[in-house]
Amino acid sequence: MAEVSRRLAEAAPAPAGLDRRGETRLVDQVMDRVAAHIRRHNLLPGAILPSEAAFAAEFGVSRAVVREAFRSLSALKLIDVGAGRRARVSGMDASVLGVVVEHAVRCDQITIHQIYDVRRTVETRTAALAALRRNEAEAEEIAGLAAAMRRDFCEAERVMEHDIAFHEAISRACRNPMFGLIVASFGAVTRQTWRVGWTARPDDGARMQSVAGHEEIAAAIFAQDPRRAERAMAEHFDHSVRALLMAGV
Repeated sequence: MAEVSRRLAEAAPAPAGLDRRGETRLVDQVMDRVAAHIRRHNLLPGAILPSEAAFAAEFGVSRAVVREAFRSLSALKLIDVGAGRRARVSGMDASVLGVVVEHAVRCDQITIHQIYDVRRTVETRTAALAALRRNEAEAEEIAGLAAAMRRDFCEAERVMEHDIAFHEAISRACRNPMFGLIVASFGAVTRQTWRVGWTARPDDGARMQSVAGHEEIAAAIFAQDPRRAERAMAEHFDHSVRALLMAGV
């Protein structure tokens, strides 16, 4: 992995000299240079970055410009800037992608059904992979979240949180962090559509059928049966989409 990172860093174009046609342009360039520094030195999450003063001297800009670049990189969750300590490289964070997804929905650039189409495609795969790759603790966590949905059935908000955690736990158990990033990024939109789909079901029997669907997914993953897990996840999404259609979404 280190060798791959080194080759990618070497293949990346070297940062050009800074263009001073406006502070915004300068901040953007410093952001690019800081990101290039991270790649060039193969810095991993948690690694400490040089100080604002060090970057300012290296790039020939003011500390104020570097500070603004740090703020922007922090907003993108590429670095972590804490009060009173040096900036560090951040790990992957689904919240940024989540903001993009939620913004796109609210501005009518993508639809809820398009999101569910992507989710169905991604999560049938995560269920199959989780059945193959999960460890015992993960299988128990997934089963426990499905059981919690049944236990807290009369409290819709708690059921929703268990449901979201259930899908995220499966994405982690599949051992592909890209899937985990994608699934977690849907959290904000899911919290909006979940309530609609839950109340659109005609009665508690139909709602309990949704809970049973989660239990079937969990059982398939526990049994390490990828085809059964994939089929159960597909059926779950088909039922969810039908509920949204009944609600007029």
